[in-house]
Amino acid sequence: MNPARDPFELAGEYVLGTLPAEGRREVEQSLPQDAALRAAVDFWESRLLPLTALADPVTPSPGLWTRIELALPPPPPAARPARWWERLDVWRALAAGGFAAAAVMAAVVGLRLQQPEPPRYMVVLAAPQNATPGWVLKMVDADTLRLEPLAGTAVPDQRALQLWTKADGWTGPVSLGLVRPGRAVEVELGKLPPVQPNQLFEITLEPAAGSPIGRPTGPILYIGRAVSLL
Repeated sequence: MNPARDPFELAGEYVLGTLPAEGRREVEQSLPQDAALRAAVDFWESRLLPLTALADPVTPSPGLWTRIELALPPPPPAARPARWWERLDVWRALAAGGFAAAAVMAAVVGLRLQQPEPPRYMVVLAAPQNATPGWVLKMVDADTLRLEPLAGTAVPDQRALQLWTKADGWTGPVSLGLVRPGRAVEVELGKLPPVQPNQLFEITLEPAAGSPIGRPTGPILYIGRAVSLL
């Protein structure tokens, strides 16, 4: 996969189905190892899938779809289940409405062309021992992040997970609150500055009520840095 490509834009083209065959294969080969790319694909799926409901279903002539299906190459043996954007019935619904396909493209382009457009960041928090992704942080708006679990985390009795962040120039990390294992949560930045490129985020194991000194006291379970998606 071309390392110069913006992963957020690449994921959008992949979900929309506008990548050439070679590009799709490269993305699919990268997905198992690239947690940030998987998170970007999930983002675009959640944004674009609802647009398939914009058009009222209209049944095209049977002959039209027969010709289209005959022109499609047969799937390879033991092919993976089709994702929603690869299913023919989804694109039938889009084509039937006419304007809906244009709405999908407008959504992709519109997210890029809105002016002014604030920076967007994503953070994949991985275990420092083996780089296994455990959580992903996505921007909801300029002062709100959404933390979502990617894997389960075992927490001993009388202990808790606590989320921290630190940007360049700060004197130390700042707590963003306790985190419940396996639960998504929206995190308010409050009076903190907006997220910066390369800003550090980490989850540590702390006492049940959180760190008593306002600084991490337990081991780091997950850590990652903010990466710009624009």
